[in-house]
Amino acid sequence: MIKLHTREEGGSAAINLTPLIDMVFILLIFFAVNSTFVKFPGVDVDQPVARSAVVSQAATILIAVTENGEIWIDRNQVDIRRLRGVIERLFVETPDASVVVLSDQNSRTGVVVEVIDQARLAGADNVALAAAAPGQDFGQ
Repeated sequence: MIKLHTREEGGSAAINLTPLIDMVFILLIFFAVNSTFVKFPGVDVDQPVARSAVVSQAATILIAVTENGEIWIDRNQVDIRRLRGVIERLFVETPDASVVVLSDQNSRTGVVVEVIDQARLAGADNVALAAAAPGQDFGQ
């Protein structure tokens, strides 16, 4: 009796995953290069509520002013005398950045105005003062 050998019993098919892995890494690099990262100030503030507040997704530099007058950028407390230099350095990293000032509703107006002034002197064309919409909570 003649026995025929077929591939039904022990056949194996292998899929080459190398091109797929290469494509995933290329996509990962593409999204990492083209994405913008928001740096949170590192402190929670109790923002005032404004019914006319609109949501802005373009903010890349967030500056927080606490009730005590402390200024926070990128999880670091910054002295008002160093604020302009810190903002200028952040603009070197992201030239088209916009600045949003998150002030506590009990913070002093003079400190907030000084922060906005230092941001504009550092070269920020787009500076906004953040307010929470009714029912909206700004999470860190």
